[in-house]
Amino acid sequence: MRLWGRKSSINVQKVLWCLSELGLEEGKDFERIDAGLHFGLNRTPEFLKLNPNGLVPTLEDGDVTLWESNTIMRYLVSQHDKQKQFPADIVSQYSSEKWLDWQVGTMWPTLRIPFLGLTRVPEAERQYALIYKSYQDTNQLLGLLDQTLANQKYCSGDQFHIGDIALALCVHRWVLLNKAFPEKTGPRPDLKNIDAWLKRLETETHFNEIAEKELNIVK
Repeated sequence: MRLWGRKSSINVQKVLWCLSELGLEEGKDFERIDAGLHFGLNRTPEFLKLNPNGLVPTLEDGDVTLWESNTIMRYLVSQHDKQKQFPADIVSQYSSEKWLDWQVGTMWPTLRIPFLGLTRVPEAERQYALIYKSYQDTNQLLGLLDQTLANQKYCSGDQFHIGDIALALCVHRWVLLNKAFPEKTGPRPDLKNIDAWLKRLETETHFNEIAEKELNIVK
């Protein structure tokens, strides 16, 4: 099995975290190739043959080639969860699925604006009003997740699932952005249920091995 993608990519981090929870180790169970951003490779003919989008991550597993991080996680669980690390009952599975779709379709498009604006766009070109608004919009969205976590330990219920992986990495960047740029993001609300959920992930999963400790800011 081969995974293309740099460790600093949030979407690659999702896959690496999922692989870790499945007990699969880099260098033993799969090969990882740095690609994307300053590593390049993602616009080479070899890579574009695998993924015409030219984005990471891309997974090769035998005859299967996949892109889209949430799809890759779904595949890995379906094919490699030998120890049943993730609950497979219908309620847990589809409770997780809805949050996977919400993360990629609702939360990340909103959070992506301040994230890219503050870490990838040169300072002279930053649209600070839009960055501020989008961060505050993210605050409102995460209030919905906080309400859910008031009544359950994880996004899909009382057991950890891949929906938590996708959500937690976004929430982690939301926290880091406010720490690094408090004046540009505006205030971050006290969402105590999300805070408790993150602490649970830090102690009970491989979260700390995967998530960045600080933002990778491109000058």
